[in-house]
Parts: sequence; C-alpha cells; structure tokens
Amino acid sequence: MATESDCTMFADASTFSRNPVLRSCAAPIALCALLIAGCSSTMTTSGSPGTPATGEAFVIGTDAPLASVVSFNATISSIDAIDANGSSTELLSSPQTIDFARFNGLQTMLDMNDVPPDSYTQIAVTFSGANIGYLQTSGGAPPAIQTMSASFSTPTVTVTLAKPLIVTQTGPVGVRIDFQLDKSIVVSGGNITGQVNPTLDISAVGPNDPGGYVDEFIAGVVSVDQTAQSFVIQGPHGHNFTVDVNGQTQWDDGSSLGGLTSTSIVQISGTVDKADSTIDADEVEVLSQNSFYASGLATWVDSANAPPDNFQLYVRGTLPASGDGVTLGQIAQVNLSGSEKYYVYWMHNRFTQFLFNRSTLLAGQHLSVGGPPSGAANSQALSVHRIVLRNWGFDGTVVPGTVNTGNGTFQMRITGFAGLLVPQTVTVYTAGGTSYRDGLTDLSEVTAGANIRVVGLLLLDPTSGETILLARYVDDMGN
Repeated sequence: MATESDCTMFADASTFSRNPVLRSCAAPIALCALLIAGCSSTMTTSGSPGTPATGEAFVIGTDAPLASVVSFNATISSIDAIDANGSSTELLSSPQTIDFARFNGLQTMLDMNDVPPDSYTQIAVTFSGANIGYLQTSGGAPPAIQTMSASFSTPTVTVTLAKPLIVTQTGPVGVRIDFQLDKSIVVSGGNITGQVNPTLDISAVGPNDPGGYVDEFIAGVVSVDQTAQSFVIQGPHGHNFTVDVNGQTQWDDGSSLGGLTSTSIVQISGTVDKADSTIDADEVEVLSQNSFYASGLATWVDSANAPPDNFQLYVRGTLPASGDGVTLGQIAQVNLSGSEKYYVYWMHNRFTQFLFNRSTLLAGQHLSVGGPPSGAANSQALSVHRIVLRNWGFDGTVVPGTVNTGNGTFQMRITGFAGLLVPQTVTVYTAGGTSYRDGLTDLSEVTAGANIRVVGLLLLDPTSGETILLARYVDDMGN
C-alpha cells in the first residue's frame, strides 16, 4: 500500500482544535500533515533466556522544499544507527520510496523497529535512486506534470548526532531526518539539472519531544474493539498498529468508533504511547468508507460551471496503491455530482459546510477524496462520496505593510509551483494555537518581504470571496 504522509511536529495541535473560540468561528484552525509509513504495534522487552533484549526506535522524516519541485521520490535503501565502536544496526525494516517534496513543513514517521539497546552517535542514510517532478503550465490549459531522473553525488550521508540516540527497553525513541531539498537539488541557470547533493539535518527525538507528535497517520481499518475502545489499522508495509480512543478523542464529520468497518480509511492524530507504542488518538477523520481514497493538491477547478462539475487532483497518496488508473505522481480528474459530502480536518462545527463546499473549491487546496474509483468516462477520473480539506505548507513572501498584530493577520504572495496555482494575494489568519518555528516566536517577528512558509488550510471566504489561509505553523524560511 502507498499512503500519504504528511506528519507533523512541534506542537500539540489538539489544543488548537479544541479552543472553543476557534471552533465556533471562521478563523484559523490548522495543523500540518504527517503519515506514519508503517509502525510495529508491539513493544519488545527482554524475553526468554538467550533472547537478546531490544528497545524500539522510530524514524521521522520531513523536508524543506525547493520552490519549483512538486515531487521528489527518493528510495531509501537503509538507515543505520552507528555506535561509538563503529557497530551499526538497521532502523528500516525494508527499503522505502518517499516523496519528500510533499511534506513541505510536515513530518512523517517512516518506520518503527526493535533494535539493540545502545548509545548511537551517528546515523547513515543510503539512497538508491530518485526522480523529480515539476509542474508545467501552458496558457489557460490545466497544468501537467513533467518528471526527470535524479542522481546523487554521494549515495550515503553520515551525520554525527548532537545528542546520542539512546535506545533502552523502557520506551521508544527515534531520529528525525530533515531532507533539505532546497539545499540539495542542484539548479543551474534557473533550471533543475537532476543532480542532488543530499543535505540532511538529523537529530535524536523522544516520544514527548515536539517531533514525537503524530499529526497525521492515514491507513485502512482492520478491526474494531468496542470493549477496549480501540481499533487496528494497517500501515503501508503490512504492519498493524493499535489506536486507542477515549472520551477526549475528537471525531470529525460526526463519526464514531461504532461507525468504523473493514472498508474504512481513516486519518488519525495523537501521540505514541511510551508504554506500548500504540497511538493515543485525539483526532479521527474518516476519509473513505469505500476502501479507496486519494489525496493531493487541486491543480485546476472547472470554472466554466458554477458550482463546478469537476476538478483535477495531483495525486500524492492513495489507498490501495492504485485504483482503476489513478496513479501516484499524476493528475486525476474528480467528477462532482452534488451528492458528495465536504469536511475540514480539525474543524467539526456547524460552520464547516459554510466554509468548505462545492462552490468554495480552489486550485492549490490540499484535498482527500474517498469513494469507489469507478463510474467515470475515463480511467483517470473519479466519482467520490466525500472530500476532505487538509493542511499543507505554502511558501511565500510577506506583503509590506500588512502585518497586523492586533487582528493576528498578514498578507503573503505564495511562490513556487503553488504560486502558479494561487497567483492571488492571500490573507493569513493566526490565533493562539498558531506555532512559530525556525527562529520566529510570534507574529511581531514576521517582517515585510520575509521568506516564510505557512502550514494551514487554504479557503475561499464565502462572504468576501477572498482567498485566506488559516495558519497552524508559520516558519522562517530565510535561515
């Protein structure tokens, strides 16, 4: 199975979603995206005599993107943890192909495995190949995706950790790998050459660290246990993971544990439990009840009809891996009948349908569609039952004179390929739950002309017709 990632870090987004002021108004609610691309559900401790003791280590990935790149699919052959004596242990259960460009300020858990207890001082990451995708526009025609092969100047990157990765039997720990695409992909004369000088920022993290929060894990439901208040999901590598819910768990779209079946595909957010490495969910969104979902960026919305009859989606993730011609890294047409339902992740109040519906679809929105991938006139088209608006990272520059700390707003011009989809100036709304990163601490430090990234929800204000962005994170991209 291929799944979407989009993982995040750095803040308890549940606090933001549960703020009663934010949940009752059309103001910023946001988070980022993350995927756990496969985790083990059982924590291993010392076993029978002669059985080596192990602890669990997880791997989290994120990136800083290059503006013109829409995808960077890299195959990671191995990730090795190396101790002071030069002994190494593998952190990946199998090679993985990851689209790092789609994180854009988001974070994903790549794997979780049992490893020997030790103090590891270095991490070595080995790549075996990659390809780069970019968006091509022509006149008023819908955009198309072009790709090229990439080659690494060095296939293995070894980084010495500032703080050792200390694996014990008492709880999971991990490493966070930031693939800095903006510093890695070689550009000459304004053109991408296909050469990659991999630049990685790697650090050790714990389950209670900001990097240990799971903002998004997308997977299919395997089973439901009403008595235990839990359900089991299957990750992309066939690993099962138990998700625990309780009275504090928020269910978007009015769903509940009793509504989950073996055909449900869900997105969950929460924390990795230190005791047993299950996920304690504080948010659950049903993406599909029909055993299929696809997600990505809307690249074009039918403007000839109001409301639109269809839109085009650059597919970044699917479950299962493909369905009736829907291909990762390509554009699919999504047909609209008017009977599909619209939801916003992290927003579960009466204003949701007002803010996001068939008439407020925008190019540049990060969407998930769920339903049977059939019933369309061509193999690349989908007829769907539900559409979910989700968070994503938008790079851009701050418009001078627009920062208003009293209102918590500023304006930005989105750049890169997303700027081709959203050429208009966007008003960014911040709130108490917005987190500032990479050197920023609050809105007053956002300066005119600064290069920033806002991770949040892109919406069309139904009253003013203005394009707005509800900020979960604001990042300084000038560092």
